[in-house]
Amino acid sequence: MSDRFPIRYGLKQGDALSPLFFNFALEYAIKRVKVSQDGLKLNGTHQLLAYADDVNILGGSIYNLKENAEGLVSVTREIGLEVSDDKTKYMVMSRDQNAGRNHSVRIDNSTFERVEEFKYLGTTLTNQNSIPEEIKSRLRSGNACYHSVQNLLSSRLLSKNLKIKI
Repeated sequence: MSDRFPIRYGLKQGDALSPLFFNFALEYAIKRVKVSQDGLKLNGTHQLLAYADDVNILGGSIYNLKENAEGLVSVTREIGLEVSDDKTKYMVMSRDQNAGRNHSVRIDNSTFERVEEFKYLGTTLTNQNSIPEEIKSRLRSGNACYHSVQNLLSSRLLSKNLKIKI
């Protein structure tokens, strides 16, 4: 590893290297959390899932969730990244409808909103793990896509082969 050096200028948003350096920084932070935190596996499954700037923290209890979130927030703060209060939400998945209702996830001066469902990597997750809702959502997306190209598919100006490719 090289010696440390001062950073005088950051990258501007939209710079071609921004996503690459962001991914390096986030990966570094996540690895630090995994090393320093106990219990980052729940039933053999990793409790910290990340894709690009979407990070999911899972916990067997509200206490584990808070502990893992606090670990990630403190490590990201050390390297100059911030967790957005507005974009950070939590969801309790339990057979018990009232599980976690009396708890709020509060880290430092931020209180995170509890939600009943959210979209992660294009999939809608619900607190009841409702598959029918996800199926309806995908059907709506498929219908919207079809209707957006319906005029092209019914046009006599395009060949049959081109319509098949569309």
